Amino acid sequence: MKKNFQRFVDRNRWLKAVPNTLTVCNSLCGFLAILNALQAYNRHTDTERVFFISACMILGAIIFDVLDGVAARIFNAASLKGIQMDSLADMVTFGVTPAVLVAVMAHKYSSTSFGYPMAWGLCAVYLAAAAHRLARYNVMTMVDKKSSQKFYGLPSTGAAAAVCSLVFLFCSNKIDPYHKFVKILPFYVGLLGYLMVSNIRYQHMGKWLSTVRKSKSRLSLLIVAILFIIIEPAIGIAVVVNAYVIYGIIADIYTRIVVRRTGEN
Repeated sequence: MKKNFQRFVDRNRWLKAVPNTLTVCNSLCGFLAILNALQAYNRHTDTERVFFISACMILGAIIFDVLDGVAARIFNAASLKGIQMDSLADMVTFGVTPAVLVAVMAHKYSSTSFGYPMAWGLCAVYLAAAAHRLARYNVMTMVDKKSSQKFYGLPSTGAAAAVCSLVFLFCSNKIDPYHKFVKILPFYVGLLGYLMVSNIRYQHMGKWLSTVRKSKSRLSLLIVAILFIIIEPAIGIAVVVNAYVIYGIIADIYTRIVVRRTGEN
């Protein structure tokens, strides 16, 4: 079966271009999300709808990001060019786009002239951290080609998903959109930037999901998360995604305490 499929791929060389095409779709989603976010400055535009659509485009880019890796493995089309294209696309979509989205939100809803420059600076921290995170990942991929169950630092896709989840919560009208939330969001974005360049280890969700069938506890956790999202989509997505972010911090602190105590004993 595998040999027949390989022969089919060899006869249809255009299939090798599928992964890079999906990568381009990833970057186009980020580009369109930025253009859409700028529509918030139109007086006659529903700004909450604009931000919601931009966040959806970022999540769409995450799907393309997953698919290009899957396609590269299926068609045996992995290459150094593909790795570089993937990181450049991720920089646009998961680095620049979330930073622009939060900066526009802060500018649109900030009630003081001081608030926006602070938000701009924190978004710049996120942007710089995303660039550093992706460059470090590329180097580690080329130097150590072994697959790992965990990442060092929060993945840029996870950071972007965390931003999108809070934008969804913002647009759901379950919180007051004009007060504390918009003031706190840029600080959280700055924290996400720090987590991306930290040495905190985060679970590789793709590999985690592939082991769900072998673990009853993981399967139960996944079912609960899916049900929560179905019942309360905005709150559920925000809780699940940001639980992943926070769990990495808690697990790292716990590991450090255990290692320290072991060393003392």
